[in-house]
Amino acid sequence: MNKFSEFATEEHQLTGEKLSIETILNKEIIVKNAKIGKSKYDKNKSGNYLTLQFDFEGNEHVIFTSSDVLINQINKYEKNIPFTTIVKKINRYFTFS
Repeated sequence: MNKFSEFATEEHQLTGEKLSIETILNKEIIVKNAKIGKSKYDKNKSGNYLTLQFDFEGNEHVIFTSSDVLINQINKYEKNIPFTTIVKKINRYFTFS
């Protein structure tokens, strides 16, 4: 008999206490997981939003952002997750460094 957990491919929710991105600016975090989805708002060129799951100060957190720069960086480097990084704000955009 098959077990549901052995064949199911349901997406799981990213868990953790929600933080604002400003809370982690210029501080080291450990990115643990990321999910990109279609946004219902037109806040950026891509039309997507990013849910980022990370460890900060020993606790698990999530942020939601429409930053196209962060979305592009996650798309490009998601195979390297988990990784440590610092989120910086440069002029009007956020970036990993």
